[in-house]
Amino acid sequence: MNFDQSLVFGLLGFVFVMLIWGKLRYDLVAFSALVIALIVGIVPVEQAFSGFGHPATVIIALVLIVSKGLQKSGAIELLAQMLIKSGRSLSNHIGVMAGLVASLSAVMNNVGALALLMPVDLDAAKKAKRSPALTLMPLSFASILGGMITLIGTPPNIIIASFREKSQGEAFSMFDFAPVGLVVAVIGVAFISFIGWRLIPKSSTSHNITEDLMASADFVVELRVAKNSKVIGKKISELDEDCEEYDVSIIGLVRGGRRKAGRARREVIEDGDILILQASADAIDKFLGFLNLEYVGSEQHGKGLSGVDLTLSEVVVTDSARIVGRSAYDLRLLARKGVTLLGVSRQGKQIKQRVRKVTLEAGDILLLLGPSHSLEDSITWLECLPLAKRGLSVIQRDKAIWAAGIFATGILLASFGLLYLAVALAAVVIFYILLKIVPARDVYVSIEWPVIVLLGSLIPIGAALEASGGTQLLANGIVNLAAGSPPWVLLTLLMLVTMTLSDVLNNTATAVIAAPIAVNIANSLQVNVDPFLMVVAVAASCAFLTPIGHKNNTLIMGPGGYKFSDYWRMGLPLEILVVVVSIPAIMFFWPL
Repeated sequence: MNFDQSLVFGLLGFVFVMLIWGKLRYDLVAFSALVIALIVGIVPVEQAFSGFGHPATVIIALVLIVSKGLQKSGAIELLAQMLIKSGRSLSNHIGVMAGLVASLSAVMNNVGALALLMPVDLDAAKKAKRSPALTLMPLSFASILGGMITLIGTPPNIIIASFREKSQGEAFSMFDFAPVGLVVAVIGVAFISFIGWRLIPKSSTSHNITEDLMASADFVVELRVAKNSKVIGKKISELDEDCEEYDVSIIGLVRGGRRKAGRARREVIEDGDILILQASADAIDKFLGFLNLEYVGSEQHGKGLSGVDLTLSEVVVTDSARIVGRSAYDLRLLARKGVTLLGVSRQGKQIKQRVRKVTLEAGDILLLLGPSHSLEDSITWLECLPLAKRGLSVIQRDKAIWAAGIFATGILLASFGLLYLAVALAAVVIFYILLKIVPARDVYVSIEWPVIVLLGSLIPIGAALEASGGTQLLANGIVNLAAGSPPWVLLTLLMLVTMTLSDVLNNTATAVIAAPIAVNIANSLQVNVDPFLMVVAVAASCAFLTPIGHKNNTLIMGPGGYKFSDYWRMGLPLEILVVVVSIPAIMFFWPL
């Protein structure tokens, strides 16, 4: 080992230790390592920030923006409405949710897919009065498995494709990962659905923390019946089943500006009627979308919900708030600030007045609707305190087909080689911005910058490892360790090493480090590079033993009430299954 190799290995050792320690953010650790590498001369100055312009980095950033667009358009919500039903057995529920999140992860970032369906799963756990720990870990693991199916499903696949382009002159295409990824995902999801969830420790599943997690104020809100609403011609009593499904109570009806007596359960609903509901903010927005209703006051926000970046926000009325003792009508809130008071929650007490005319008290929780750019200023003007941010952006459901269609077109153009993937995704993003599917102000917010900094920092260090001969040194060590063994033993050994790294490091970092090692092993053996790169792609994504190896495992740790040691109970059998299934599949579809 020469001096340069010692420096690179020492620096990578520093990165590993700091990432495992976990006291500093991984992007700060990676960027610090890059700066050190520049100071000591491991990375040439002219290549200092080459990682930030690397195709893999750009594609990952674009995928995150596209995922945000699919979320904001309601395309995913519509799919979930068709497939997710209450009343299923636990095993069936896990099977449907796991299959759905795996499918979504194949066409969008798998972290985004989990973030979209996690609230749905928590809501189902609340209704079934069971612990979310029974279902969140299966959901997370399934989202990781689904990401293996396509190029854009998970960052390691994008990184592996770029390394293949560097070594072979041509990158993996969109669906080159599908033969192996699909086999692994299908068998893995089946294991999770029928066996895996039963291995979660009872100490985690016996404590039901759903009530705490889903605690949310029940607001009294007014929704207008639109011309194309499904409820026209029905009696209010006929909506009981839908109300139960969405955890909503209809407590009154307003017609012609006057509220009907009592709960008006026998009234036949007409176009233009106003339904008075009591429910949580999340439930209200889902109920509105399902029955094609409208927020009262939304028509006064420019072009309504479809033309303006509207956001829902929950705020608490303080003792000194400007609105104490007054109503939204008295303050002319909509006229002055362009913000609508949608709902009021008062410690479970029923409110019998029209929402905009309710005299507000300290301690009331308000649900406000308004343009994102002015809502924060309005909350300050009202002297109210916003609750913890809950991401209640109003979904633009009328753009779901546009969002899905534009995305599908971009993917098809890239798949047939008519457009470079980065260019196709960039075009999708431009259309999303022009159609306001993703507002321009949300474009940079949609990007997960710590991941971009991590990748941009580690790519030059990975190049330095290769330039110093460090990757060849590691490759020779693995080859010598398995000397005289058949090729599948080398593939298995590489997979085990990569999996181990992925369980303690970020999967993106693992792919950056392991990909050049895989190329060097293949070159040492003078065999096809592709099966070795595919092994790294699968193994880098398979971080099932700890909550720190993959972001999805970290996301569910709090909501599921899991301990660090809970993950390996289901994760270890799943990783063994992945090795047993993927090695033969890789050798079949990508022969040496």
